[in-house]
Amino acid sequence: MTNLWHRLEPLLPQVSKPARYIGGEHGMQTPVHGPGIVSWLLTYPDTYEIGLPNQGLQILYEILNERPDAAAERAYAPWVDLEAQMRAEGLPLFSVDTHRPAALFDVIAFNLSAELTYTNVLNCIDLAGVPVHSRLRHEADPLVGAGGHCTYNPEPLADFVDFVVLGDGEEAVGDITEVLRDWKTSGRSGGRSGVLRALARVPGVYVPSMYEPVYERGRLAAVEPRHPDVPAVVEKRTVADLADWPYPKRQLVPLTEVVHDRLNVEVFRGCTRGCRFCQAGMITRPVRERPAEQVRTMVSEGLRRTGYDEVALTSLSTADFSGIEQVVASTVDASGCGQVSVSLPSLRVDAFTVGIAAQIQRARRTGLTFAPEAGTWRMRQVINKLITEDDLYAAVESAYSQGWRRMKLYFLTGLPTETDEDTLGIAELARNCVALGRGHVRSPSVTVSVGGFVPKPFTPFQWFGQNTTVELRRKIGLLRDGVRRAKGVQLKWHDAAATLAEGLASRGDRRLGGVIEHVWRHGGTFQEWSEHFDLQRWQAAADACGIDIDSWVHRHRTFDEVLPWDHLSAGLHKDFLWQDWRDALDEVGLEDCRWTPCYDCGACTGYGIEHVVASAVPPAGGSQGTGMDTSRGAAVPVRLTERGLVGAAP
Repeated sequence: MTNLWHRLEPLLPQVSKPARYIGGEHGMQTPVHGPGIVSWLLTYPDTYEIGLPNQGLQILYEILNERPDAAAERAYAPWVDLEAQMRAEGLPLFSVDTHRPAALFDVIAFNLSAELTYTNVLNCIDLAGVPVHSRLRHEADPLVGAGGHCTYNPEPLADFVDFVVLGDGEEAVGDITEVLRDWKTSGRSGGRSGVLRALARVPGVYVPSMYEPVYERGRLAAVEPRHPDVPAVVEKRTVADLADWPYPKRQLVPLTEVVHDRLNVEVFRGCTRGCRFCQAGMITRPVRERPAEQVRTMVSEGLRRTGYDEVALTSLSTADFSGIEQVVASTVDASGCGQVSVSLPSLRVDAFTVGIAAQIQRARRTGLTFAPEAGTWRMRQVINKLITEDDLYAAVESAYSQGWRRMKLYFLTGLPTETDEDTLGIAELARNCVALGRGHVRSPSVTVSVGGFVPKPFTPFQWFGQNTTVELRRKIGLLRDGVRRAKGVQLKWHDAAATLAEGLASRGDRRLGGVIEHVWRHGGTFQEWSEHFDLQRWQAAADACGIDIDSWVHRHRTFDEVLPWDHLSAGLHKDFLWQDWRDALDEVGLEDCRWTPCYDCGACTGYGIEHVVASAVPPAGGSQGTGMDTSRGAAVPVRLTERGLVGAAP
């Protein structure tokens, strides 16, 4: 039976938010399945309202459905109420497009954006009627794949997924489709192991079963390929020119409320600011800007097609986009798109100007979020977030002067070398921002959002031992005391217990799979949701699997230690990351490499792709107050000559 709607429909009145499961959105596709066509079920392992706006999933959905040899549909994790009904009725996981059973697809592919969704991945595989462990699957079972930022350390899920895509997926999904198409048309020659071995030879594709972890004295010593034709190191895929991929062309418009319910247009990919805590900024290098005219076209066509009156220009640092003021102006121009609100979700305070503020406020004001990340200049040099207090106050005053009354400031706590003075600096910045607002508007307010820092793979901080939950809670207590009497300042923080579980899943090796499975089998789904997260489940699972959480999470690593992701590559030299870690401990900041000599991180030279930007002129004031030598007309790091010796890591 290829359509489960008649079995699903009677269950919907018994669950919350039934619109999550019915499909029929504007922009939905109904692909044709058949011989010679590779069917993909693109699955987001969280609820519909979280997963539908995901741009990566929507982009691949369109690209695959444009191919004559592929058909792609979507699935999302059913909420706990529907899951209970599905298990009671024997109803498997299904696509929301045609309500086709998941097990009938050739590929079930997960987008992994957060580590705490890992238990939902197992739950969805199980709901599909597919064996959770890849070694137990038969030839007729779907292949289980994964992509997204979390796949830069896929080892915790290595026992459960058949393949992983590192990096950009636009080209990789086509290559995978061709391998699977040829396999299907050959009568599945070579069986499941044969097609997995073929996938392991596709650039950017990692097949965990083709690799063997080696342990010595309880520590990971190596991850080695099982066959000579399997690469020893898997390199990420990088799309050279975003202009070739103007997706999504038909953004899905949901029938029910979702997060980020607006038109989303990606203006560039990658970042060269070099924030040492930021995995996304490291693994997506080099910068590739979309042509400004293409951005304008995607905005105007998207607004016309979807009916939205708000557009988000997305990237890791949208205000860095060349000609951002002109793009914003054309978007809100009444003669073009009408009174459209523009949201810039990723704003660096040193790139936010009165001009940008003035353009945005011409239509309905959306929220402004700035991310200083740390409370003192010393700490921002450590993390290489080279924005001064003056930068922050200038951006905040620009916003207040254009009539904004509320804004959000995002910080991390638990960063390397952080002191109590650095922590309390967060409260001082917030109080000062509110004071600035009083000169422009009535009742200004600042919401301070604080997250616990989790060291991530392929960042300079990957060797850092994460703060304990006790220490993180102590620092939050300091902040609460620091803002208690500050009128106009609200404080929000991330649960330190969830931060611990995230840290465990972020840097664990293949042995962590047992912990994830134990948490799932003991009811631990939707661990991203505070009402379902329970640290005791994770601690009990670690004890059952013989995992010492303190050693795995809170211990500092050394340069010569084998990391679980050393057999994968994000294009960054390991000795570059190590030198950057040492620079962090020395409180040395490095300017954006778009405006300085190359630091030889490997991202450009390794892939033969240079930064694609529309302007070669550094932003005005971009190096002010950063401790950089600008006497030669470009921001040159004081220690540039030492950086040339990155190969000399100890």
